[in-house]
Amino acid sequence: MNGMTAAPGTLVLALALVSLTGFAVYLLLLQRPTSLLRTSAKTLAVAALSVLAFQVGGPWLLIGALALSALGDAFLAHEGDAAFLGGLGSFLVAHILYAVLLVSVGPGVTASVLPGLLAVVVFALAIGFVLVRQAGPLALPVAVYVIAVAAMVAGGVIHGGLALVGAILFMASDTILGAEKFLMAETSPARRLTAPAVWVLYYAGQVLITLGLLA
Repeated sequence: MNGMTAAPGTLVLALALVSLTGFAVYLLLLQRPTSLLRTSAKTLAVAALSVLAFQVGGPWLLIGALALSALGDAFLAHEGDAAFLGGLGSFLVAHILYAVLLVSVGPGVTASVLPGLLAVVVFALAIGFVLVRQAGPLALPVAVYVIAVAAMVAGGVIHGGLALVGAILFMASDTILGAEKFLMAETSPARRLTAPAVWVLYYAGQVLITLGLLA
């Protein structure tokens, strides 16, 4: 991308290092109680990617999706339904932005992508059915969110490349998070594994989507 060469290389490198540092610090603090450092690290990991995308002249929809994701991270660094809904809303719009961007810059729908699109629809219907049944009063926002995630991954299928891999990892992270929230007991020892899995898959997904759209 032409903007990539226009941005000072040292600034881009610094932003990448800030993002990786935020990722690593939050991973270390994942099992700790909520704190300013923990919330800041989680938010900074993807916020730095948003600034990086801006610095290299990336698409505004990508910059916005990353910024909204960082806001969602800030919400989800805390417990409770209010924080969960704040995060859900932020990521809902982020997924829509990603979907629009991936479709608009992709090669379009061809016969070769139809099996992938069908797989996305089937998976979304299956996981959506399971989560919505267990979501109680949050059933409607969860259903809308599942549709938005499916739209993003469908956009990834159409776009292909790193962005598709990133979208799949992002969906895997959201699926585990949904299972943790609605299907898993609070005292389940599996939570020690699901929490880092959610974070690693999510961050890797964001990085790969960003690289795929900036390449």
